[in-house]
Amino acid sequence: MGTALTAQRELDLGLQSARQPVRRPPPERSLPDELGAFCEFGAATVCTVTHGRSFDGQPVEVPTFVNEFWTARQRQASSLHEISYRACFKPQLPRFFIERLSEPGTVVYDPFMGRGTTPLEAALLGRVPFGNDVNPLSTVLTRPRLAPPEPQAVAERLAGVAWDDHDEFPEDLLAFYHPDTLRQITALKKQLLARRTRGESDGVDDWITMVAINRLTGHSVGFFSVYTLPPNQATSVKAQRRINERRRQVPPPRDVPAIILRKSRQLLRDCDAATRRELAGVAARARLLTGPAEATPSIPDGSVSLVVTSPPFLNVVQYATDNWLRCWFLGLDASQLRISMPSGLEKWQGIMSSVFRELHRVLRPGGHVAFEVGEVHSGATKLEDAVLPCGIAANLRPLLIQIQSQEFTKTANCWGVGNNAKGTNTNRIVVFRKEPA
Repeated sequence: MGTALTAQRELDLGLQSARQPVRRPPPERSLPDELGAFCEFGAATVCTVTHGRSFDGQPVEVPTFVNEFWTARQRQASSLHEISYRACFKPQLPRFFIERLSEPGTVVYDPFMGRGTTPLEAALLGRVPFGNDVNPLSTVLTRPRLAPPEPQAVAERLAGVAWDDHDEFPEDLLAFYHPDTLRQITALKKQLLARRTRGESDGVDDWITMVAINRLTGHSVGFFSVYTLPPNQATSVKAQRRINERRRQVPPPRDVPAIILRKSRQLLRDCDAATRRELAGVAARARLLTGPAEATPSIPDGSVSLVVTSPPFLNVVQYATDNWLRCWFLGLDASQLRISMPSGLEKWQGIMSSVFRELHRVLRPGGHVAFEVGEVHSGATKLEDAVLPCGIAANLRPLLIQIQSQEFTKTANCWGVGNNAKGTNTNRIVVFRKEPA
């Protein structure tokens, strides 16, 4: 009897289900739909249209969305990102697109990787990180954080450095450093370069090198130098002497190994076992290149799922000049860095058009490019208008423009620049799609 009742109940339930609509999970919203409805931080998205033109004069209308799509109120980014580099974007920017436009295990690429924000964030999210930059410093800054060492390994390697063994003593650098500090810096430089020449460098050496070049100059006791410009901008010796005179300061002694170890522990504070496993799962497949973004033959056709990048902005940021001291420590000639800094908009468009053709080649069908261009010339030049025809000429379809309203960064504040005045007040991202053939 129990069996009959059970059967009848199952039949009744089946009939009831047949009479009611089946509940299925809602389909995933497209990115334009999501941006249009976005109100996570309390403000509604302003939806408008950008009217642009292709190079041959054909009009194009691109849906445009303005809001605060990521904010300081969000979860703080991984401590591994806390490396200074001029004009870098926040990790929340690439994360926003990586989470929505790629899948774990697929390739995320940045052809202008700078300090490596996109490759690192991609790796932390289980994507395979690809990166490229004409500046060789980029690989030095990025690769060590894809396979971070344990703090104890860093401490042991620093303990083995002969801190009184140095061959050079560039007296001009006494504008930045106490003599004892300069001796420690040159000793570390000598021994790292010697190990590299002998083919003995490993991940711990790479990590120490990365941390050292980020502690060379700065404006607090956490740097090797006396007070100077922010760590992403090394001023000239002549300018530093003027700073010293104006502030009536003399470079104090700094403990180089102690500073490196303290910064290493700060960078590694979020590196728990799960993070290390995530990074280890993709680090071996990472590909970091040094060269022009418009020519990357070692990246296979159709291998990239998503590109998130920010190119040089006309002649606004002088990357080679800013990094002259880092180049000295690495044994590089900063004057030989071939970094494209076109002074005119048409020349910039010409370079970006070549880059977009290369991105079309490496993108898989259905893949996306999130191209962040910011704003320059006190907001008078909107580079999203200039970049639209570049992508269109490469046969990429402009999907949308996303404008992230934001507060100023610390660097902008240190220059005494108020919000909505000069500098970069917004992130302006043009999203393109490679349509299937």
